[in-house]
Amino acid sequence: MNAGGKRLRPLLALLCARKDAPLDGPVIGVAVAVELLHMATLVHDDVLDGAALRRGRPTVVREAGVHVATSVGNYLLAAAFSEIVDTRHPEAVAVLSDVATGLSEGEILQMHEAYLVAVEPDAYIRRCTLKTGGLFAASCRLGAVVTGVPPAVARELEEYGRLLGVAFQIFDDILDFTGEEMTTGKRTGTDVRDGTMTLPLIYALAVSPGLADVLGRRQKAEADVVRVVDEVRRCGALDRAREAALGYVAAARERLAACPDDMEKDLLGQLAGRVVDRYS
Repeated sequence: MNAGGKRLRPLLALLCARKDAPLDGPVIGVAVAVELLHMATLVHDDVLDGAALRRGRPTVVREAGVHVATSVGNYLLAAAFSEIVDTRHPEAVAVLSDVATGLSEGEILQMHEAYLVAVEPDAYIRRCTLKTGGLFAASCRLGAVVTGVPPAVARELEEYGRLLGVAFQIFDDILDFTGEEMTTGKRTGTDVRDGTMTLPLIYALAVSPGLADVLGRRQKAEADVVRVVDEVRRCGALDRAREAALGYVAAARERLAACPDDMEKDLLGQLAGRVVDRYS
């Protein structure tokens, strides 16, 4: 937490609350809960990946080992549910439970699909929806639910969050090829090394099928990683992935158009724009 982070998920919960709702009690509770759940997944992901850096700092697993890191992730998960129970909204508990299940499913899918060069874009989007879009969607729905937003509007906000989350993940995967380590907190080409098939890699394979031999290998020489990164940058895959992400952002904004004016539509629209700006 001290390393920073964008805090997008709690911000979504606050912005999807009714404008006239006080920002205390249940609203703060769900905002805290989604950030705690997010942090739990980061700690557990770093255990599974053996990651050394997160947000530019050594990970819990690097500093304290697998056993401590696993327990820390479990503690954060329990703390998230403690916060959500305190809101005294049964639907909120159900929403967080569903998204926690989806996060686990998405992680298992990612592990199953590692080093599989035949992964299709639809399978990638499904994984993004479970791992990132689901928690964005839940954040929006939770802020709406605990402040009495009508169900039809809550559904639109939830879908806005889901679409924005998928766009966010695509942009983040693009950053693996374009970002600087000091900015991203991880090495360029991490997905290549880990065998995680992202949209830029899927598009690059369609243009340069010769990359399949490297991407399908669990052990890669650093020179091979550099070659893949250079080819992804060269072949137009990043531009194509960016267009896909922008399509999801546009679809998310369309969902806001269906919401009444007593919601924070302008700020939610600006937030969608900030997601684009961060990766431009």
